[in-house]
Amino acid sequence: MIKKKPEQEEYYSDLLIIGGGLAGATAALEAAGLGLEVNVVVKSSGPEGSNTYWAQGGIVSFGDDDDPELLKADILKAGDRINNPEAVEVLVNEGQRAIERILINELKIPFARSSPEKLDYALEGGHSRRRILHVEDATGRIISTALMNRLRQLPNVHLFFDHTAVDLLTVPHHSTSPLSYYREPCCLGAYVLDNRTRKVKKFLAPNTILATGGCGAVYQFTSNPKTTIGAGYAMALRAGARIVNMEYIQFHPTSLYHREADGFLISESVRGEGARLKTRDGRTFMEKYSPQKDLAPRDEVARAIYQEMINTNSSFVLLDLAGYARVDIKKRFPYIYKTCLQYGIDITRQPIPVVPAAHFCCGGVLVDTRGRSSLRGLYAVGEVACSGVHGANRLASTSLLEGLVWAIRAVRHIAEHFEPGFPYNPSHLRPWYYPENEEEIDPALIHQDWATIRSTMWNYAGIIRTTKRLERARADLEYLKHRIDKFYREAPMDPEIVDLRHGIQVALMITQAALANTESRGCHFRQG
Repeated sequence: MIKKKPEQEEYYSDLLIIGGGLAGATAALEAAGLGLEVNVVVKSSGPEGSNTYWAQGGIVSFGDDDDPELLKADILKAGDRINNPEAVEVLVNEGQRAIERILINELKIPFARSSPEKLDYALEGGHSRRRILHVEDATGRIISTALMNRLRQLPNVHLFFDHTAVDLLTVPHHSTSPLSYYREPCCLGAYVLDNRTRKVKKFLAPNTILATGGCGAVYQFTSNPKTTIGAGYAMALRAGARIVNMEYIQFHPTSLYHREADGFLISESVRGEGARLKTRDGRTFMEKYSPQKDLAPRDEVARAIYQEMINTNSSFVLLDLAGYARVDIKKRFPYIYKTCLQYGIDITRQPIPVVPAAHFCCGGVLVDTRGRSSLRGLYAVGEVACSGVHGANRLASTSLLEGLVWAIRAVRHIAEHFEPGFPYNPSHLRPWYYPENEEEIDPALIHQDWATIRSTMWNYAGIIRTTKRLERARADLEYLKHRIDKFYREAPMDPEIVDLRHGIQVALMITQAALANTESRGCHFRQG
């Protein structure tokens, strides 16, 4: 027996954006400028819940001796040449203008300068030139904060913090009208849980942009916030949108290894400024694995570290900046310096213990160069989307630029084709239903389910994969999914339950994609 709770709040807008990182916030900013009424749903209580906020390295641009063809070649090489050429062209041709118009001119982001008249460009792995714009080592935090502050000033942008997207609202699936099955499937918004009241609301819009970020937190070690569990991938799959390339999970080579650090990232630009990777007994090792040594692409460096950890029976390796730095460490990396010092590590005097961590998903909701998914009315931008820019492996610092460019392009496409009014009878859309007898939530069970998911993904679907490991992962995850789905149907609405349902589905998506692809490419590496 089920009952409908009497409170069923509905919110209408021209555009619904789910996610508040750089891609989602940029989309809201652009849409507001074009006169659209925008609702933005953000799971966290502020910008710190997004991957953008924690991005240290910077955003790719063009350095002094650079040109578009060089950047294009580096992107294609890192992606093992299965990138979408059209998408790479868009990124390279439009990225610089987007940075200047939005980040520099409108938001006044204080990018580092080598002189009052000249921007400073950092070097990162896989790049043939110094071309990374940065704000010391806290680029993402500065950009996220500036974007949110700007959005709060706009009367046609409405921010809903502490709201968790549960499912995309689609027709015909969520329609009560039998005639809806003759219509082309489309997205008309989302069911969203208010984390504070535990009530589900309907956010209705003729256009929806997914900007929910990635899924690193389905792994035991990750540089992502723990809330980054791939909600957008799971919701899009259930809604019927095409998902591709989920096996290509990039592992950042260097996150701080400390039991209390919770995946704190040590930026790739640290190696760009001279730092060397070493075994615990002080031997450098990257020369054995790549002619680019410590500045090889991320997948190569992560696998090399993983292999050295196995060879030396160690839980971590060392990143030595103190002995090789070409810069003033405290000035160039103040945030990393202060954070490491909190854990008793003075990076100006001693090496940093590091371990690879799940960092970025190169796959996702398949979109075209306008951000359109295969489901009408649904767009996706940022890490949740797969535009094809990254191919099998993302080149460092291209993700922020991709989010910026695709957010602009998606909103412009929506505005160009916008028709006022809601395209469906709202009374035919199902309200949210709740169980009559709700099962009590046991936090210990949720914690254990997440521990199982994360350890399974790390051990069996991680940096180096085999058929036996992946098959074991699939079997264990499928059994767990059955239990979680039953729990979800019977439990009261709670953001932790919603996230758990999203997370188990995403873990299975990655595992199944990895099993299906027997060819090693980029950050998907098979040993059998």
